Parts: sequence; structure tokens; C-alpha cells
Amino acid sequence: MTYEPYIELCEELAEILPHGDHTKVMLISTGAEAVENAIKIARQATQRPAVLCFSEAYHGRTLMGMTLTSKVNYKFSCGPFAPEVYRLPFPNFYKNAGNLSMDEFVESELRRLYDSAKTLVDINTVAAIIVEPIQGEGGFNPIPKKYLEGLRAFCDEYGVMLIFDEIQSGFCRTGHWASWQHYGVQPDLSTYAKSMGSGLPIAAVVGKAKIMDAALPGTIGGTYIGSPVCCAAALATIKYMKEINLNERAIHIGEIVMQRMKDLQEEVSEIGEVRGIGAMIGIEFIKDKNPNSPHSELCDQIVKGCAQDGLILLSAGTYKNVIRILSPLVITDEELYKGLDILENNILKNTRSTTQKVLSWFKKN
Repeated sequence: MTYEPYIELCEELAEILPHGDHTKVMLISTGAEAVENAIKIARQATQRPAVLCFSEAYHGRTLMGMTLTSKVNYKFSCGPFAPEVYRLPFPNFYKNAGNLSMDEFVESELRRLYDSAKTLVDINTVAAIIVEPIQGEGGFNPIPKKYLEGLRAFCDEYGVMLIFDEIQSGFCRTGHWASWQHYGVQPDLSTYAKSMGSGLPIAAVVGKAKIMDAALPGTIGGTYIGSPVCCAAALATIKYMKEINLNERAIHIGEIVMQRMKDLQEEVSEIGEVRGIGAMIGIEFIKDKNPNSPHSELCDQIVKGCAQDGLILLSAGTYKNVIRILSPLVITDEELYKGLDILENNILKNTRSTTQKVLSWFKKN
């Protein structure tokens, strides 16, 4: 038995997030629950047990979610973890490319992917590869487009389900309903939550119909999944997002933030990289201009200083040396500039040498 808001929301999600010619949707309560169910569906569709994931990944705090999550700090004393999960290095061009061009780096990382079929796990036992096209907690790392294309080809070759975790990057954050729409690479299954319901507990697994249909009766479900109130909230949220063209707004916000932080990067050597897509932007702080020397202390000082000045920020990354900008997409330009002023002032305050500060004071006075 089901009810009208559930059906209406599923139809809406299938329309804005099409997975091929025939799409089906399952509603659940949380992002971690969406990940768990996507893995269960992939295993049933392939009749295989193993899952491949990536370093710096974050997929939730349930048992499978924690197993897939890379950061050890999130899972102290919580094991043993789910079996048959194997991890590959995320193709982080900024940190690991060295002198390689993007094409050379991607080629090298794809060789590593294909080698994993011989050195890491029997590929004929792998049900799914799960990845965040733009890592969230891992430091706002966008995956290289050609790597994602290669990942799709790899999955097609070996009959592996490709799962995109869009829980943080979905619903207008990057200027599309899902970040994979930027890449033009279609997943077999994808997961959503957070912004989808404006804060109410609702999430979704969206996938190709023939794959979703592999789930046997009783293997997926839950008491509170897709509650009528949360479905109504999600429908109203999507309707409003369309009315105010929030995808276009996210691109506008991202352009302002990116330009402002790129300009600041030229002045502040501790800013190693400014990266992201749309309004999902990360600022990485490093020591000695070394991408592999994270400046966690500086990032912490900036976050605390901004809090004292009325701006709430979150850090991210394995070493908490990345500030992630996740401003509300309904923010006004005036509010955005005010927040960026606070952020810029705190970055400069914590990075300028004594000589620079004295010279700056003389210029102003």
C-alpha cells in the first residue's frame, strides 16, 4: 500500500533525475539509509558480494556507510566492519599528479583501476563501485571528468553497478539537480538526501528500472520511509527550487565565490587550491606551497575567527585543512558579500606576516 504524495514525489524525481529510458525511485529516511539500500540493490542485481569505494570518501555512519567511509576518526571502536569492501585511492589531481598533465594523470589512475581487478579483488565478485563525483567531507574534491568516463566504461565492461553518492552535492548545489549531470556520465544508481527535503528526514535511491526491480520483496523498506509529511516537504522544496531557478542561482553564487577566492589566492601563499563546481567550493590551506603538507592549524584559526565575527563555517578533508563553502542557495548577494568579507579578513589576519601587517596599516592610514 502506498499514498499519493509518495507516488507524486517519485514521479518528480524520475523526471528531474532520469536514469536512462526507464527510471524507478525508492524513498527512505536518511542519506546513510539510501547508501545501504543502493548497495543491497546492486548486490541483488549482480548476485555478487564485493564493493569498491575510494579514499577520502564519506558515505554515512551506519555500519555499511562507516565501512565505505574513509576517515578513521568517524569509526573509532565501531568495528568489525562490513566485509567485502575494497578501497582505491581517489584520483586527486591536485595532490597526486606531480608533473603529469591531467590526461597523463587520468591515464595512470585508470591503469590503477584496471590493475585492481588483478591485485585487489576478483572483479567477477564486484557488485558495485560507489563514488562521490564531488567529495564532500573528503575536501570538496571534484573527480576528473575523463576518469569518471573511464569508470563508467570499466563498469560496463565487467558488469559492475556504478553508484553515485549525491547526498551533499545534489539538489541545485552545483547548478544541476545532481553533479553527475555536469559530467554527462550516467550512473546505474544514485543517492540523495539533505537539501531534498529542506531539513526534514527524507532521502531517495534513484536508478535504472531493471536494476531497481532486482530487489526482492522484504529486502528493502522501513517503518518511516517516505513519510507523507516529508514527501510534501520535498515536493514543495523542488517546486520552489524550480520557481526561483535555484540551479542558475547556484552558478551565480559559485562564480562570485570562486573569483573572490582565486583573487585572494594570488595574495596568500597558504591557499593551495580553490576548487569546486557551482556553489560547492573548497579552499585548501597548505604549508610551504606543498599540496601534501596540510595547514590544519591555520584552517582551524580561520574557522574560529569567523565564528567570532558572526560567520559559521565548516572545515573538511582528512586533515581538516579545507574550508567548505556551503552558503544557503537563497542567500542574497549582499549577505554573500558580507560573509566573504568576514572570511577574507580572517584569512588575511591569520596569514599576513608582521611586515605585511605594518605595510597594510601604513597604506590605510
